[in-house]
Amino acid sequence: MQKLQVQGVHHITLTGADRQTSIDFWEGVLGMPFIFDQPNLDDPDEGHLYFDPGDGRLITIFTNETRKAVHSRTPMDPGCVHHIAFNVSRATHMQIIKRLDARGIAHSGLKDRGFMDSIYFKDPLGLLIELACYKFEPPVGCTHADVMIGAHRKRVAAGDRNILEVHLADAIEDLVTARQQSLSTDRGPKNPYS
Repeated sequence: MQKLQVQGVHHITLTGADRQTSIDFWEGVLGMPFIFDQPNLDDPDEGHLYFDPGDGRLITIFTNETRKAVHSRTPMDPGCVHHIAFNVSRATHMQIIKRLDARGIAHSGLKDRGFMDSIYFKDPLGLLIELACYKFEPPVGCTHADVMIGAHRKRVAAGDRNILEVHLADAIEDLVTARQQSLSTDRGPKNPYS
């Protein structure tokens, strides 16, 4: 028996309401370019809209003009989607509250998650959306996941409840030491001011 090895998210498809509500939210609020439009090939009564969330992957929405936007929370039963999180830059993250408030969209306010900052709000259909901003950049040639696994190990060793910025900083230092060669034979910390 062998695994079916995945290599990333190809796309996420959501059930939307009418076409314009989807375009207005995904492009008009979240800034995702509307890049492709065709019928739902499995249901001729539905449209299938494609949006680029910023990394070349896809968020797609099935639309039907008879469905209306619902302003309650989507189901949270086992197997249901709790929320979808999108990455934003620090500069954008600093503007989210002001821009949501300008539209009258209720939100969670800033949530410090240790390794990232988050703000939550609902789309017009009640799906919880998270806009997240990492507190770190991985070293060149590394991914956020590389830093996270190192930070997790440091958190566990320290007995801390969640990842803290010190765990991130130490994990980044370890990755640089492991991946970047040096002419020095002793790469330990020094104090040239003593």
